[in-house]
Amino acid sequence: MKVDFTRWLPAIAKDSYRKTALSVAGVAALGGLALAPTAAAAPVTSGPHQGAVAAIDLATGKAATSARQDEQPVESGLTTGSATGKPPAGKPPAGKPSRAQLIPHGIEGAQSRVPLDDAQLANARAIVDAAKKTGVGDRGAVIGIATSLQESKLYNLGHLGAYNDHDSQGLFQQRPSSGWGTPDQITDPEYAATAFFTALKNVGGWQDLPLTTAAQTVQVSAFPYAYAQWEEQAADIVQQLW
Repeated sequence: MKVDFTRWLPAIAKDSYRKTALSVAGVAALGGLALAPTAAAAPVTSGPHQGAVAAIDLATGKAATSARQDEQPVESGLTTGSATGKPPAGKPPAGKPSRAQLIPHGIEGAQSRVPLDDAQLANARAIVDAAKKTGVGDRGAVIGIATSLQESKLYNLGHLGAYNDHDSQGLFQQRPSSGWGTPDQITDPEYAATAFFTALKNVGGWQDLPLTTAAQTVQVSAFPYAYAQWEEQAADIVQQLW
């Protein structure tokens, strides 16, 4: 059954914040990027694959790893596969959510971790901003970031041709044929994240569900337990960006 989630959504104007979606030409170079879900949690601690960097350069017209001058980068030890993969000890910085708020039900299973480049961080910020605007809070942001890490590794993917999973596109691999919006809309990070969180808010008691259950209820994935492996890294990202 196709559900038209777009009827819940206000019109979202496109602006300069819109990130260019990676096209099939760009993704052809993504030798080290998983484009399909995987149920196995295998931590990744190496740097970004050169093919991924080249694809981001091609799609965005700029170096993916270049530092943004107007923003503070997320601490690399938290987002890029540190030696321990654990958050720093002690209380969170003032104004930041605590670990208990971000992961209220505990970690489920082995955890995966990937390095994040500039494009991925920008997409993570878009998801966190949408979580604030839609009122799902920091826990909702963790669910959103973890879902996007599983679906697209936080890359805004356009149509991948033969590599595509049906007509899935964007950060959350949403499908126009399932009522998520037009291809143009679902490859707009703000729209895609808002659509995801609007659907999440319609899941009864989502705040009390394990992350993988909440994500799966929205996504209806063939790999329902795969989202759990990204909860720790998602929490690290949200704590830093909140």
